[in-house]
Amino acid sequence: MTPVRMSAARRSEELWRRLEQVNDPELDEPVTAMGFVERVLIKLDGSVEIDFRLPTYWCSPNFAFLMLDGVRQALDSLSWSPAYRVTLHDHMFAEEVNRGIAEGKAFGEIFGELAGDQDLESLRAIFRAKAFKRRQEAVLLGLRQQGLTDGEIVGMDLSELDAAGFDAGEAAKQKPRYREALLGRWPDRRPDDAAFVTWEGDRIPVDALGAYLADLRSVRINMEFNGALCRGLKHTRYKEMDVIDGEPTLVDFIMDRVPAPAHAT
Repeated sequence: MTPVRMSAARRSEELWRRLEQVNDPELDEPVTAMGFVERVLIKLDGSVEIDFRLPTYWCSPNFAFLMLDGVRQALDSLSWSPAYRVTLHDHMFAEEVNRGIAEGKAFGEIFGELAGDQDLESLRAIFRAKAFKRRQEAVLLGLRQQGLTDGEIVGMDLSELDAAGFDAGEAAKQKPRYREALLGRWPDRRPDDAAFVTWEGDRIPVDALGAYLADLRSVRINMEFNGALCRGLKHTRYKEMDVIDGEPTLVDFIMDRVPAPAHAT
């Protein structure tokens, strides 16, 4: 049988779905939502070109590699197995990262002595723990807002969590992501196992839930601050001077490019 050729629309849909699963490791936000994926092109022959840009010239090279490696894995998982080119722009190690990603090299192979003793797997574990905590906090708070007691919440098993519904908001967004993180940490978890445990796997005592949530909140605030800073830096770095409704923007003042006021006639 002759294989049915996938339509351009279906290829684009699949590609963006894969890219949306690649997170900024520090922020636990999709690189697509952060605006790091600047251009995507699927050519007539099915090959893919992606331009990637980070907020600053000096973004940590290990963070850059983790994200570009995630993009590489996303492209490798596409159903039509395209040839592809991923280009990191305006970064102090762009040339090294681009060449290494194209050649399928690991972080240490790309940077050699510059990589030092950095253990990217340990770094990934730190980021996974932060993501787990941020997602978990949103679900816990959502259940509290529904009126469940602390005892009912910490006593929930996975099947009860699956049955719990959220109409909208952060809890609805994070519930499937928390479940993914939970099963990523403990793949053999059964439906009757506890839905909420610490990153170390301990049950959360009922009388300790408030203090536990305070710890999770500190993780979230740090991640949200870094995310806001990251977005602001990128927006300021690459935004062209715009005039909105005839008024200069904040970036115009930063760049000292405020147009002179018009004189009344």
